[in-house]
Amino acid sequence: MSTITVTNIKATGETASRSATSVAAAWALGDMDGDNAFRDSFNFASVVDNGTGDYEFNFTNSMSSANYAKAGLNGNDVKSTVSVTINRPAASTSSAFKFTSLFVDASSVGAYDADDISAVIHGDLA
Repeated sequence: MSTITVTNIKATGETASRSATSVAAAWALGDMDGDNAFRDSFNFASVVDNGTGDYEFNFTNSMSSANYAKAGLNGNDVKSTVSVTINRPAASTSSAFKFTSLFVDASSVGAYDADDISAVIHGDLA
């Protein structure tokens, strides 16, 4: 395999270029309310379901350390609540993004299996 080194990239059909360092290192859309599978992903190899709302997405290619930027959202078509995905403190590693899917309503907060969970990771690959 060859390596092409660039400072900026531009996809065919795009009018603007962007820094090669700001391209996501990994992203995924997972169906976590029964299928526990990726609908689509980049640089994620597998999903582990550790219980209600408790997941880890394992990287295909590890990050250089556990100090990478993590963002996650979840969507639900059942609950009429605010839904969030949070990284578990000190849980993610260079090989997996570990997180909890939560719902929040006027009277409670709790873990649940969301229909769609999105994760985006920015950082340096190992």
